[in-house]
Amino acid sequence: MPGAVTLNTRKIVILGSRSVGKSSLVKQFVDNHFAESYYPTIETSATKTIRYQGVDYPCELIDTAGQDEFSQLNSQYAIGIHGYVLVYSIASRKSFEMIQIVYDKILNYTGLPSVPAIIVGSKSDLRTSRRVDAQEGQQLARENQAAWIEASALQNQNVARVFELCLEEIEKTNAPPPPPKSSGCLVM
Repeated sequence: MPGAVTLNTRKIVILGSRSVGKSSLVKQFVDNHFAESYYPTIETSATKTIRYQGVDYPCELIDTAGQDEFSQLNSQYAIGIHGYVLVYSIASRKSFEMIQIVYDKILNYTGLPSVPAIIVGSKSDLRTSRRVDAQEGQQLARENQAAWIEASALQNQNVARVFELCLEEIEKTNAPPPPPKSSGCLVM
């Protein structure tokens, strides 16, 4: 049935400042292609299935226009979204600082204390232009209970892992709690 939505479908939104490589990550993941030219994204979506713990999850990837501190985060990025890929460029301190602002806006919209997310330091191939240390990205992820990774769409490095980690974060929140441990005593 074309276009059918299954129970396993996961909606993942990709957010971050302009020109950090959001669309490049999505294009590389979905099409195995890196576009050299840059065209600002309005909003697009793509679908790709990700296998996690033996289960196939069709994932709708929503590639957004770049955010800045003054842009309104559209409420559609809070309703019905399962996970978030928050992207900054390792070569842009400002884009890194935007991650916390965007994450806080998501929490404000959802009313939740945390959401399944991965923070991505993109353009990891730009080592000589680095403005954000890996440790800073890891620390921000820890503070927000998110996963973290650096990736390069140009070199197709860790691109698939970005979306796999996001799905792992989603499924952690969907997993049933472990059963209570038995004390070994039985009362009859």
